[in-house]
Amino acid sequence: MFMSASVRKNMASGSWIRRMFDEGNILRQKYGADKVFDLTLGNPIVEPPPEFRAELQKLADAPVKGMHRYMENAGYADTRAAVARQLEQETGVRLSAADIVMTCGAAGALNVVLKTILNHGDEVIVFSPYFVEYLNYIDNHGGKPRIVPTDAGFQPQMDKLAAAINKKTRALIIDSPNNPTGVVYSEKLLKQIGNLTQQKEAEFGTAIYLLSDEPYRKLIYDGLKYPSPLLFHDKAIIVTSHSKDLAIPGERIGYIAINAGCPEKEELVNGFIYCNRTLGFVNAPALMQRIVAALQNVTVDIADYQRKRDFLYENLTAMGYKTVKPQGAFYMFPAAPIPDDVEFVRALQEKLVLAVPGQGFGLKGHFRISYCTDDRTIAGALEGLRYTAKRFGLK
Repeated sequence: MFMSASVRKNMASGSWIRRMFDEGNILRQKYGADKVFDLTLGNPIVEPPPEFRAELQKLADAPVKGMHRYMENAGYADTRAAVARQLEQETGVRLSAADIVMTCGAAGALNVVLKTILNHGDEVIVFSPYFVEYLNYIDNHGGKPRIVPTDAGFQPQMDKLAAAINKKTRALIIDSPNNPTGVVYSEKLLKQIGNLTQQKEAEFGTAIYLLSDEPYRKLIYDGLKYPSPLLFHDKAIIVTSHSKDLAIPGERIGYIAINAGCPEKEELVNGFIYCNRTLGFVNAPALMQRIVAALQNVTVDIADYQRKRDFLYENLTAMGYKTVKPQGAFYMFPAAPIPDDVEFVRALQEKLVLAVPGQGFGLKGHFRISYCTDDRTIAGALEGLRYTAKRFGLK
């Protein structure tokens, strides 16, 4: 057997996001790229803000001696300090460079944290619908996901969460603004989660970490504010990236930030640094570390994403689709008009519209569409969405 059983199994289940994108490539070759309306990937089409290009040009014109060499595995001290200052400004929680580890994106950050905290068989709570790679990351490090359903508005339910936490629970993953739904968790909800987690820690005599996955933290609409989990649990850990807020997903730059009040902070940070190295990341990209240090208060045009959201939401609801209006990120997760979300997505494909079935995110009967693409693609998809809605009985 040339492939491990676990990898073979996970590949068979696969990522519906990538599967639909690959099928879209076949359609593009057959019909032409301009005839296919792809709403599958969260791959921002916008260019990075001009400040990013200015910092890149500055380094190209006046390179710092040794700027492409290794640095300490945690990352450059000045970059970590810049991240800490920005987070402290946003959250009011005192942080320093010692609380930050630079990583290869949020995916790298989450794998580093899970490798550090999980023993074999430990459980990690994930709310459904969820970003599918969470299950793979947990499996990577010997953990077991425990899926907890959310309510009709995709908000966690305290009674179901309380019932899911047990002696094996090591962490909860919080994803707000959420992929795939776009919902944002309120301060009240995060406070309830923090309180419940602390109660369960006392009940079981264990440590339970809140892992807050925050790549969309700065992409929030309608004037809403993001309440940081750092405020509600001393064992909160942020894992995030600049993939979305600076539109540089291919550059793989992110970080871990741990609550400075965490009792075992020093030991955990040392573990993060060790795992950053031994998992093969070694360190976050040197060039990107230097650039994002100066861009902690910079983001892409949020108003443009909000405009796209409003356009899509108004058109979909007018067609009869039922969907929670996103408060952040750049995804929408409508209910499919039939129970079989895969059948529905296949029907959309017949009209050359590409979406991802909800079961790819752990919740059947829905489908995800991404609006971080161009206006032509969003507008062009409407005809196929309208036709398919009528086909399955929506108004």
